[in-house]
Amino acid sequence: MTTQNFRKIVIFGVGLIGGSFALAMRKAEAVGEVVGFGRTKGTLKKALEAGIVDRIGEDVALEVADADLVLLAVPVAQMAEIFANIAPHLGADTLVIDGGSTKSDVVAAARANLGDKIGQFVPAHPIAGAEASGPAAALADLYMGKRVVLTPLPENSNELLIRACAAWEACGMAVSRLTPEQHDEVFAAVSHLPHLLSFALVHDLVQRENHKLLLSFAASGFRDFTRIAASSPEMWRDICMANREPLLRELKLYADELYAMYQVLESGDADKLEEIFQLASDVRGDWSQQ
Repeated sequence: MTTQNFRKIVIFGVGLIGGSFALAMRKAEAVGEVVGFGRTKGTLKKALEAGIVDRIGEDVALEVADADLVLLAVPVAQMAEIFANIAPHLGADTLVIDGGSTKSDVVAAARANLGDKIGQFVPAHPIAGAEASGPAAALADLYMGKRVVLTPLPENSNELLIRACAAWEACGMAVSRLTPEQHDEVFAAVSHLPHLLSFALVHDLVQRENHKLLLSFAASGFRDFTRIAASSPEMWRDICMANREPLLRELKLYADELYAMYQVLESGDADKLEEIFQLASDVRGDWSQQ
C-alpha cells in the first residue's frame, strides 16, 4: 500500500459515504484537515459535532483551490452541478474523486463540466454501504476490507492514479479497475437489480388491504431480503435512472427467470424446481465462503 498524507480534503456530502471516508482517513492518520459542504446547515452541523469535518465550508472557490483532494459523495444526479462549480477554481495538483454507484453518467457529467481539468478526476465506486444515511450513519471502519472500483480516464496520469489508490487504500480498501461501461453492466446485475427488487416487494405488499397482517408475520427471510429497501429513496432513484438501460436489460432477464419458475411450479415439476434451487444454493454457498 502506498502511504500518502493528504493535507486538506474537501468533501461534498458528509453522510454515510463522505463521512465514513473522512473518519477512515482520520483513523489512518492520512489527513490533516477536512472541510465539508452540503445541502443543509443542519447536516453539516451534525458532521462537525461528530468530528467528521474540522470546518464547514463557506466559499467553494477558496476551499478547493488549495485542497489536496476533493471527494464528491452526493447522489449522482447532483454531481454535474458540483463539477461545474469547482472546475474554475481547482488547484493544478488537486485530485478529484467520487463515490457514485454509477460511472458512465458521472464520467459524462465530468467531461461536460470540468473542461481541461478532466485529467484530475479519477472516478471511483467504493463497494460498501448501509441502509442508513446521514452523518450519524458514518463509520470509520465502513470501508475496511472492502473493494473499491476505479474507472480511470485516458487523461489520468500514473502519478494521479497512485494518489487515488493511496486514498482508498488508507481507508482499508482493495482497489480494482474496470471501464465505466463494464462497471455499470456489472453493478446493474449485482447491486441495482437487488435494490429494485427489494423496493418492489415491499411496495407490492404495502398496497394490499391486509398488508399489516402480512407484515406482522414477516420474519428473518423477509427482513434479510428487504433490508436494503430502507435505503435512501432519492439516492436509489438517481442510480436507477442513471443506469437505466443496463438495469432494464437485467430486469428483463430476471422477469424471464421468474416466468420460467412460474411455469415449473404451475406444471407441478418438483424435480425441476429442486434442480433450480440446488444450483442456486450451491452457488450462493460457494460465494459466501469467499
